[in-house]
Amino acid sequence: MSWAQALRDRNEKINKSKVVKEVSEEEQKKLDEEALSKYYAEYKEKLCAETKKDNSNQIPRFYFKLPSDDDVLQQKLREESRAVFLQRKSRELLDNDELHELWNLLEKHAAPPPVGEEQMINYEGFLKVKADAGSKCSQFFKPITFAKLYQKDPYGRISIMQFFNYVMRKVWLYQTRIGLSLYDVAGQGFLRESDLENYILELIPTLPQLDGLEKNFYSFYVCTAVRKFFFFLDPMHTGKIKIQDVLSCSFLDDLLELRDEVLSKEKQDANWFSAPSALRVYGQYLNLDTDHNGMLSKDELKKYGTGTLTDCFLDRVFQECLTYEGEMDYKTYLDFVLALENKKEPQALQYLFKILDVQHNAYLNTFSLNFFFRAIQEEMNKHGHEEVTLHDVKDEIFDMVKPKHPLHITLQDLVNSAQGDTVMNILIDVNGFLTYENRELLVLEDNEDVI
Repeated sequence: MSWAQALRDRNEKINKSKVVKEVSEEEQKKLDEEALSKYYAEYKEKLCAETKKDNSNQIPRFYFKLPSDDDVLQQKLREESRAVFLQRKSRELLDNDELHELWNLLEKHAAPPPVGEEQMINYEGFLKVKADAGSKCSQFFKPITFAKLYQKDPYGRISIMQFFNYVMRKVWLYQTRIGLSLYDVAGQGFLRESDLENYILELIPTLPQLDGLEKNFYSFYVCTAVRKFFFFLDPMHTGKIKIQDVLSCSFLDDLLELRDEVLSKEKQDANWFSAPSALRVYGQYLNLDTDHNGMLSKDELKKYGTGTLTDCFLDRVFQECLTYEGEMDYKTYLDFVLALENKKEPQALQYLFKILDVQHNAYLNTFSLNFFFRAIQEEMNKHGHEEVTLHDVKDEIFDMVKPKHPLHITLQDLVNSAQGDTVMNILIDVNGFLTYENRELLVLEDNEDVI
């Protein structure tokens, strides 16, 4: 056999083996598909059978139970995962350098002419800044943001300063949200009293206006600050407040206002969180505590303010508020002060309404009004003032409030009338009633002073 024939025979043999191999691969693929189909059919049949037994399998899981207190590993894992998540969110925020760069870009794309000293930018420049500023800034460059900041400029522009302040405010809110969330131990969007105490305690060293506070006063300062948050944001006494509510109220702004190194005396006096204000409230408490036992009795509390609160009202305060062996601690006293200093606010009215609602009817009637006004009449008689009848006062109160029910005044009626503070002054404070009675004379005197 020639070498050429041998070579042909060999090639033919190789080609035949390739065909056999290809056929076997196709058969194997077919067998695999049949096995997979069989397995899937069996799995589907099993799944349908389980679903018929328990329909709950059709409902996606949306609730994950919090780990128990004794499950230390799960708690640590949850804390670490939340910390990593918050750190990632924090890195997504603009830092000082990026804010400075954003300002430069806004100035670069400003559209003349300026309005006074304010530079303006049109929508075309707005979009160019968005393209140049990077992904971190894109969330601020929405058409609706431009529309909200537009103030009928004839050239269709918005103020660069107003837009930049908007960005700064947003960044501050995100930073504060993340900062507060670090103290949310449960991770549910709420702060307990102890959580907020820790936040404010660690915040004190960063507030220049509190540099003069002695460290032994820190605990009292923290208590004073926390009570305002909980008095107004947790009127139902659940023991926790939403972080969202903390951000949306003005209290955090007042607290962080203490970062200013220069703050006028008027602003300090008006700010509940300032050092002079906290020392004033605590100093009043110490002055009232004549027996120096750290608590206030009813007789001691009677000297509060001008000393004209009626005994009847104070008796009800000690019946309804938390006391210890008939005496009031500093935390309960703070609620009392916040209620009396903010009688126009719904939360303060709720506090005082509960005290005035002697019969627990959820409304005030003629009996309730008589119960408290009788004490006012007695004090008036002691000091020789002209007697005022309950009938006249009752009619005036109902005329002011205009309740839905002709004989009942609810808390909502007081809030809706915007006269709740006046009603409270008439019923609980002799000076408050005299001020109301002589309101026309006081207005006349004020007018004469102006002239």
